[in-house]
Amino acid sequence: MHVETVEDLIEPIEPASPRTPVARRFRGFLPVVVDVETAGFDPIKNALLEIAAVLLRINAKGRWERGETLHSHVLPFEGARLDPEALKFNGIDPYHPFRMALPEKEALEKIFRPVRQEIEKQGCSRAILVGHNAFFDLAFVKAAAERCKIKRSPFHSFTTLDTASLAGLAYGQTVLARAAKAAGLEWNSGRAHSAIYDAELTADLFCAIVNRWDALTGDPKT
Repeated sequence: MHVETVEDLIEPIEPASPRTPVARRFRGFLPVVVDVETAGFDPIKNALLEIAAVLLRINAKGRWERGETLHSHVLPFEGARLDPEALKFNGIDPYHPFRMALPEKEALEKIFRPVRQEIEKQGCSRAILVGHNAFFDLAFVKAAAERCKIKRSPFHSFTTLDTASLAGLAYGQTVLARAAKAAGLEWNSGRAHSAIYDAELTADLFCAIVNRWDALTGDPKT
């Protein structure tokens, strides 16, 4: 097993504030759903163009649901490679003035700051990235944070919760659109490949899977 830092070997530290049901469910980690839109597949060379993060909560009935959505358009970093095919696919004009895009560091802190606040509020030790093919989103978030010299991302450096794998287990589907439909969610292909829409759909899918599991097992750990 590859471990990047010593802290990744250590069990989450018991936070000072009382642990909430959210903290207890995933061994002290705060699940945060993330989706990124990019100018290619290489997190080192290709630009991060858009990022959305969805906070999750447990409602009064003990079921997981979507909370606040965080979002920012991102300006390409200096020297970034912009793949024309990727831009055609996601429909993003990286330098369009109406995007109101922020430099990478500002965009990341716009997302990281409320995530850190939620970690503290819920009594968690760290956030864990939830995504559809989550390795891709985490790789771009990590590369951007390193470029911006952000010393400590709120996200675990390699552990994720992947809805492609979870949906394959729960519904026999790994494509987001098909998994969403199998979970009884609506899918709007015209809005797909927007970071906000994909993150919110992924959040709904994740909540559906966790709620289904907890109902089946009767052991929600909350």
